[in-house]
Amino acid sequence: MHRILTALLVATAVAVAPAAPALALDDGLARTPPMGFNDWNAFGCDVTEELIKQTADLFITEGLRDAGYTYLNIDDCWSLKERDPATGRLVPDPVKFPSGIAATAAYVHGKGLKLGIYGDAGTNTCAGYPGSLGRETLDAQTFADWGVDYLKYDNCYNQSDGSQADYIRRYTAMRDALAATGRPIVLSICEWGTSQPWTWGADVGHLWRTTGDISDNWPSLRSIIAANAPLAPYAGPGHWNDPDMLEIGNGGMTATEYRTHMSMWAMMAAPLIIGTDLRSASAETLSILTNREIIGIDQDKLGVAGRVVSDTGGLMVLDKPLANGEHAIALYNSTDVLATIGTPVTRPHRLTDVWTGAVTQARSRIEAAVPAHGTVVYKVRPIRDTGPVAPSVTVGGTIATVTPAAGTPLTTTVTNRGVGSLTDVRVTVAGPAGWTVTAGTPARDRSLGSDESLVTTWTVTAPATVTAGSYPLTLSTSYTWGGRHRSSSASILVAAVVTPPDGGSRYLSTVRAADFTGSMALDQTIGGNLITIGEHVYTRGIGTTAPTSIRYYLGGECSSLTTDVGGGADFTIYADDTVAATATTPQSLTADLTGATWLRLTTTGAGPADWAAPILTCGEPGPVQPAERTLFSFEGGTDGFTIANADGGGSVEPATAFHTEGTAGLLVHTPVNGNWFGRALDAPLDLTGFARLKFDMRVETAGSVGEIAVQVGDAFSWCQGGQWTWTGAGGSRTVTRSFDEISCPAGVTLDPADIRAVWVFLNTGGDVSIDDVRAE
Repeated sequence: MHRILTALLVATAVAVAPAAPALALDDGLARTPPMGFNDWNAFGCDVTEELIKQTADLFITEGLRDAGYTYLNIDDCWSLKERDPATGRLVPDPVKFPSGIAATAAYVHGKGLKLGIYGDAGTNTCAGYPGSLGRETLDAQTFADWGVDYLKYDNCYNQSDGSQADYIRRYTAMRDALAATGRPIVLSICEWGTSQPWTWGADVGHLWRTTGDISDNWPSLRSIIAANAPLAPYAGPGHWNDPDMLEIGNGGMTATEYRTHMSMWAMMAAPLIIGTDLRSASAETLSILTNREIIGIDQDKLGVAGRVVSDTGGLMVLDKPLANGEHAIALYNSTDVLATIGTPVTRPHRLTDVWTGAVTQARSRIEAAVPAHGTVVYKVRPIRDTGPVAPSVTVGGTIATVTPAAGTPLTTTVTNRGVGSLTDVRVTVAGPAGWTVTAGTPARDRSLGSDESLVTTWTVTAPATVTAGSYPLTLSTSYTWGGRHRSSSASILVAAVVTPPDGGSRYLSTVRAADFTGSMALDQTIGGNLITIGEHVYTRGIGTTAPTSIRYYLGGECSSLTTDVGGGADFTIYADDTVAATATTPQSLTADLTGATWLRLTTTGAGPADWAAPILTCGEPGPVQPAERTLFSFEGGTDGFTIANADGGGSVEPATAFHTEGTAGLLVHTPVNGNWFGRALDAPLDLTGFARLKFDMRVETAGSVGEIAVQVGDAFSWCQGGQWTWTGAGGSRTVTRSFDEISCPAGVTLDPADIRAVWVFLNTGGDVSIDDVRAE
């Protein structure tokens, strides 16, 4: 069955042609992808014995253990900053773990669960606690003595020469140390995909991170899927690709996106490690995490990761063979619009939707209308008698960007993918209250045969008072199949409404584009660096790779656009269909937009093409928004910057090579293990009305993380971000942390009106230039 169906699915794109992976560890561990919980995504450094025990209890009461979740993994910050001076052993923080790790492990084991812990293949952990480099034997034995079952082994402060051979040596040292203890311990290699661990990790550990850290937002999830999915050939029983922990339930994505998260992790045979606070998890979150069908796909005993069948235009199809002869087929839509996705087969198949339970049959194409950022997963197998099974019917649609009170064209397509004809086919479109939808062509057909479609055009009109945003349109079709069964199908098409920008002057990168073709990045180049034209480094702009076209709705309310342009392309600004400004070389442009309904930016040619500091003015000009307040500009020297940890090393000096504001910046000589650079303030700083802190950095050598911390209140309580943004050597970026992303100790509230000190963290022993520490 596996061989037959594989031959039937037509591969329209080949993702990777790898060499054969190394043999897996023959120790019987992680024969299916590990499932469990890790505290880092939801709690950062605030891990405690109480949290682990409460989560273990919830594994039982919420049915998570019965669904397959096994490991309770403690992440960074669980130990003291110093080892035991007499034994050299790691010491659990007695405040966080008053009973110790061994007692916590015993509690977890008593629930029929297993305990994981965190270590680092460097001199320190990522949060600055003792690492295991050079102490692998002692630490492995300590973990074994405590009853640990799983080790997440990170890669900070690694003292590495950067070679793959060094990475292999460091992780092999811990593998051998764990094996010598005689206790079965899963080894999770966490070096972020830096040295391509999928090519060597199978005989060193049981799973390996393939990417940088995940974040609780759609761009992060999308980028990780794109990086991890092609690595399917390297995964198998005892050796798994790890695209990082689950963010499901943490609030930064929609339910559709979280279902995609779960679906694609299962299809990629990835570890399912919960990263949310289960004590407050919603019923919807728990239903996603405990879906038995999707978990069954992830944990299938065959142990094969889904291969990429096709990947075109943001639409991906994955095929995962299952031990019972069925296949799991994922139809993944990474675009921002409803899309119909499918893959051909050469004989009829039975399709079971693992999220809805719906069962249908398809004659020649497995297909679904998939919402933006959504994923449909079917379990499929060939079927002979299609008569009793409902046909697969898709209803897709496309709509242009909607503007207030103007008719917008919409097209719906109903397609019968099942065996046998449909009769009395009808289609309807329902919009939000106050919207009108009028059919321009027939919305009904007497009969649709297999693989035939009914295409209908409509006009959609939103009220004049509509505000900018996304609005759902429900596309529904009803039909009769088998001569007597009346059924229906529906899809949600999201319509984007744009309205004229607010009055005043603002950076165009903060205005929502109506649509675009090509590639674009906001406030950075396509390559992820700050936009640079000549010697000028910009913190605002739109990075593109030519050719591109970007449209904005102005509604006749705007007067001008000023921008610098640079790159190897030709630039044109259109006011409606009239050319308002052009450039073929780097220069400043001013475009008259008076009375224009639409603004369009185009680039032609090839290569990088950046719009730098584009400022759109609508109505009366004013201070450019979003408003920013510079805290440290370094125009007069170092602005008093020093190091927070006196024995941690590092120094600063004035410099002019890198600056984003004014003519000077600060050159930071970082220690290998990192330090915080900044200063206590002469008086409390009131940042009421500001939402985030930012600074600009360029890594001159070695790469570095960047993070932000503040001290607040009379006690100078330390509050810091926890994302540890990485920038490679030669790279530049703006590091941004909203106040909501900065965590304080228990009992401390970050009051923006009472900031006492500001710090930035840099590391790895190289030089880093920074400038313009500011609030926005």
